[in-house]
Amino acid sequence: IPEAKIQEDSMLIPGTNGGKMSKSANNVINIFLDDKALRKQIMSIETDSTPLEDPKNPETCNAFAIYKLLASESEIEIMKANYLGGNYGYGHAKQALFELIIEKFKTEREKYNYYMNNLPEVDALLKVGAEKAALVANGVLGRVREKLGFE
Repeated sequence: IPEAKIQEDSMLIPGTNGGKMSKSANNVINIFLDDKALRKQIMSIETDSTPLEDPKNPETCNAFAIYKLLASESEIEIMKANYLGGNYGYGHAKQALFELIIEKFKTEREKYNYYMNNLPEVDALLKVGAEKAALVANGVLGRVREKLGFE
């Protein structure tokens, strides 16, 4: 009998409201938005009302949970120290997350914007892909028809 293998470190990706990230729940971060809209989306991440000067618990913060998924170990440790040290607001953390996303996905965002502004090029690439797929598919369909006696 097969035994279940459960990955111990698997987890849900947190959304902007702390629940599971989901488009239908509208709690996602769309990295392909323009800078202004992306920043607005990140700044809307739900946080508590701990005053700026007070230390904060990084383990209960939605912005930190998302930041941890993208940042290096050293960046995570710096952010954690900022939270625990006080005089570091959630706005600072969200700005750091925004800057991290902009930097981490710079190439992907550039490509996305390029292709969204050059849709005829996308259509041409799709046509080439469809032609390649048709060659393979027609060969397979030909063999299937032959085996079934339709040719």
